[in-house]
Amino acid sequence: MTDARVTESIELDPAVMFPLLGSADGNLRALEQVLSAEIHVRGNVVTFEGAPSDIAVGKRVLTELAAVVVAGGPVTPDAVRRTVAMLSRGVSESPAEVLSLDILSRRGKTIRPKTLNQKRYVDAIDANTIVFGVGPAGTGKTYLAMAKAVQALQAKQVSRIILTRPAVEAGERLGFLPGTLHDKIDPYLRPLHDALHDMMDVEAIPKLMQAGIIEVAPLAYMRGRTLNDAFIILDEAQNTTAEQMKMFLTRLGFNSKIVVTGDITQVDLPGGSRSGLRAATEILVDIDDIHFAKLDSSDVVRHRLVSDIVDAYDRFDAADAKSANRAARRSGGPRAAHH
Repeated sequence: MTDARVTESIELDPAVMFPLLGSADGNLRALEQVLSAEIHVRGNVVTFEGAPSDIAVGKRVLTELAAVVVAGGPVTPDAVRRTVAMLSRGVSESPAEVLSLDILSRRGKTIRPKTLNQKRYVDAIDANTIVFGVGPAGTGKTYLAMAKAVQALQAKQVSRIILTRPAVEAGERLGFLPGTLHDKIDPYLRPLHDALHDMMDVEAIPKLMQAGIIEVAPLAYMRGRTLNDAFIILDEAQNTTAEQMKMFLTRLGFNSKIVVTGDITQVDLPGGSRSGLRAATEILVDIDDIHFAKLDSSDVVRHRLVSDIVDAYDRFDAADAKSANRAARRSGGPRAAHH
């Protein structure tokens, strides 16, 4: 027999045991669900029973999670699952480094990357002038970019933040919508406001906006400007045309940084227009100081049920499409015979 069952133990610092195991041993339960080896805890000694390869994974996971605790990061069942997922993919980076990187803290809440791709995205924003964050909804593309923008403003690396989105639903002809300019643009920019409220004192935001230190505006308002000393985020960039994307990127001024976020599978442009984000991923790929960060479904950081729900709907839609095709073929056969 290969991989005969063996027993091995690891002794941990007693101070890390409670946060490591979690409230009501919630983290331990999560570990038991995702590891193949059996786990037994007595005091600060954790014993694994199983195949040597499974025990090696278990010991590495515990070591990484203990390092997260020591670094002051929270260990949750979600962090347990993500650590196991990172190690099972054989990545070179340490999960503890990923899960304990603090971007921004406010009132006891700390914003951190939760996956390896998110950490690489955040590192790329530090290292490059223009970064494209491309991936599905829920992967933290915009949220992490905004956290980096607020961090840069607080550290006085830039003097203002500019947040923009293409108002594609109104075809950028905002005059047809009722209300004041603020009323008209608010539905498109609300998600950016909501993220700002997580990261800054709510009372400070209107003052910063009045002073022009934070600007939230539709993409059409960027035309003809040069944006110096700013952290600029273009959200929902899949709904820009190629011309709009070129216009936006050429607004870049001195001491500025641009982050462009979007999901090329969710293009809402009318008339089948080509997405400026998709075009940019082909045109700008070999330019130094421009980085393309790819995020995928494994980086979704919403409730665990969200990805299950999305997968279930995808399966249902696929099955529905198949049965509709079969029905069309059946009904089309006899009709075709009459003609």
